[in-house]
Parts: sequence; C-alpha cells; structure tokens
Amino acid sequence: MQRHRSGGHSAAFRFRTAGLALLAVHLLLVGWITLRPLDVPWVSAANLHPLAGIRADLALGWREGAKRIGEGLVLLAPLGVLLPLAGGRLHVSVWGSLVRTVAAGALISLGIELLQTGVPGQVVDIDSLLLNTVGVGLAHLAVTPALRAWLRRRSERLPLPVEESPQGRTPTITRVGIAP
Repeated sequence: MQRHRSGGHSAAFRFRTAGLALLAVHLLLVGWITLRPLDVPWVSAANLHPLAGIRADLALGWREGAKRIGEGLVLLAPLGVLLPLAGGRLHVSVWGSLVRTVAAGALISLGIELLQTGVPGQVVDIDSLLLNTVGVGLAHLAVTPALRAWLRRRSERLPLPVEESPQGRTPTITRVGIAP
C-alpha cells in the first residue's frame, strides 16, 4: 500500500500562507512607523559613521541608551522568524538559513533607510541598519531552529493519510510469480 504525504503538503501550505500574511502585516507596520513624515523644528545630520550613534545613545545614560538600542534591535527582529516561516521549509541547514535570513533583513533595513532620505524629518542612520540586522539574526537564532525541530517532530507523529482514487482502493498483489 502506497502512502502519500498529502497532509504534510497542506500543513506546509498553511504555515507558508500564515508566514506570508504575518510578514506582510509586519512590513506594513514597520513602513508606517519608519516612513511617516515628522513635524520637527530641526533635523540632525545623517549618521554615516558606524557605532557613532550607539556611542551617543550610551552617552545619554544607560537607561535611555538601552531603550534606543533595544528599539533598533526589536524593529525588524520578527523578520528573523517570519522570513523562514514564509519560506515553509523544515529540513534546511541552520547556518544557511541564518545567512539567508540576515541578508534579507539587512536588505530590507537598507531599503527602509534609503526610502527615509525622501521623507521629511527622517534621517539616515547606519547604526539603525546595524541594529536591525543584528536583531533579525538574534531572533532567528533564538526561535527558528527550535520551531523547525518542533514542526518536524509534529509532522513525523501525524499518521500518513492514504490517498484513494474515486473508484476505491486499488488492490495490491502481494506476490507475483513468473508466468509458465
């Protein structure tokens, strides 16, 4: 009797669909937060020196510095989970997945920073790019390997459904001898 994993395909399709929907919602929220025009009396210059903004944030005090650095880490961190979920693959290399996810997160962050150049009141900050990328990588390492392992265990425990034709089950011949 031949068994097909039709249930596994529908589960992968559901996870991929949910991942794409959540990814779209998250990116819309990030776009709304980061690309709104700000009504400010003055705008600081763009920060193109790596880690200069982080040093300036820490110079404000540990509490304020940690708050600003945390905001940079958290903004795109859900992409570390949503991008692999939208990919829908359970059997992939941890390091390959990490590299692909961090690269995609860095490109999305770069795209946001480039779009901010045309938005009044928004300033390009290289440290935002760095913090967003690190946040994506940390979220990916913290959640995705465990989530994939759980999903693999879950899919292995599910019984495999038997696909039947509209006419019913196909009879199987247990042993066929050689004709005389």
